[in-house]
Amino acid sequence: MILGAGESGVGAAILAKLKGWNVFVSDKGQIKSDFKETLIEQNIDWEEGDHDEQRIFKADLVVKSPGIPDKTPLIIGLKNREVKIISEIEFAGYYSRGKKICITGSNGKTTTTMLTHHILKKAGWDVGLAGNVGHSFAKQVADGDHDWYVIELSSFQLDDMFDFKADIGILTNITPDHLDRYEYQMQKYVDSKFRILNNQTHEDWFIYNYDDPIIQAGVKSRNLPMKLAPFSLKETIEVGGYATKEQLTINIKDQLTMSIHELALKGKHNTQNSLAAGIAARIVEIRKDIVRESLEDFVNVEHRLEFVAKVNGIEFINDSKATNINSTWFALESMEKSTVWIVGGVDKGNDYNELMDLVKSKVKAIICLGVDNHKIVEAFSGVVDTIVEAGSAIEAVAYGYRLASKDEAVLLSPACASFDLFENYEDRGNQFKQAVRML
Repeated sequence: MILGAGESGVGAAILAKLKGWNVFVSDKGQIKSDFKETLIEQNIDWEEGDHDEQRIFKADLVVKSPGIPDKTPLIIGLKNREVKIISEIEFAGYYSRGKKICITGSNGKTTTTMLTHHILKKAGWDVGLAGNVGHSFAKQVADGDHDWYVIELSSFQLDDMFDFKADIGILTNITPDHLDRYEYQMQKYVDSKFRILNNQTHEDWFIYNYDDPIIQAGVKSRNLPMKLAPFSLKETIEVGGYATKEQLTINIKDQLTMSIHELALKGKHNTQNSLAAGIAARIVEIRKDIVRESLEDFVNVEHRLEFVAKVNGIEFINDSKATNINSTWFALESMEKSTVWIVGGVDKGNDYNELMDLVKSKVKAIICLGVDNHKIVEAFSGVVDTIVEAGSAIEAVAYGYRLASKDEAVLLSPACASFDLFENYEDRGNQFKQAVRML
């Protein structure tokens, strides 16, 4: 039984059919037409618009979409009947021979995943990109598998993984996020992130942010059998990596050093991402020159501090993927020019005080892009002279162009979910980019 017919669900259905399972796919929403066509081509039974609970409750195994919370009546009903519920990643792991580098964290995981994949590809390896980015892990296994996978994992995916093992686990950072799914208990969210280490042995590796106090406490409170390779921007690390204002150093096997200024990705958070990816690459013995070259020529993921255009000397930057305060903190921290900041959307319980120092030092004007902006206006009234409200990406960009001057920047970094005015953060970012190109 597969619940949810998106990329991961359909991939799991294809692999399950190939492996001889009797497969049924159920989606409470509408299934996209291309996924429907795939299910029909593969002769896989499916339903949309509702769940046939009687049929679902008879399942031996349920592969659940990470978007479905454990508190839904259907999932509670399955658990009461002691039906095994797993994620697509867990299911694909049963059948893959590939080694796995797995990345999680509240922020930076997508960039670190893409960067690690980029290094392995550049080295000529047979490597798949899976999880929250790339293509369905299960579909790639069904299509012939890879020697290696780089997999981005959310806490929701990790919650439904039990026998899966990462050969290398990476934890970028932990800050409050998705607490509504964890009964507003931070420790439950932390424990979820540490599931990246499930089943690891003394032969495996854990790469983690040494400067993150929550991760440090988690490491100290656990008896960890695997090899540790932390990274830091504050301390010298003997096995792992660290960076000063001028130089990045990776101490795995023999030492790799390079100038910070040569890194493709700017900002302290991206130095951390580069360290994590570089350490993973050196653990699997990719040559130092290839690691260096990859860290120099990587092009960042779409909607993450993505340069859009320069119009009459004004730089427009799309960071629509920043859906929480912490992500926006990193974005503002990396800005080197006076900035007009576009913020807003569906608030997840944000505390804007965390951004106050950065806003005071870097933000010239604020454009609120959301249906309900009262929290943002209240937080920054009297701190920033100009605060305006926009009801669309076109209006926000027009305000940005008017409020910014030559050699300044307009940054879309919303710190909020997008569902009030847009389909998702990609739609928000794409509409922003389209509006900039129309200037």
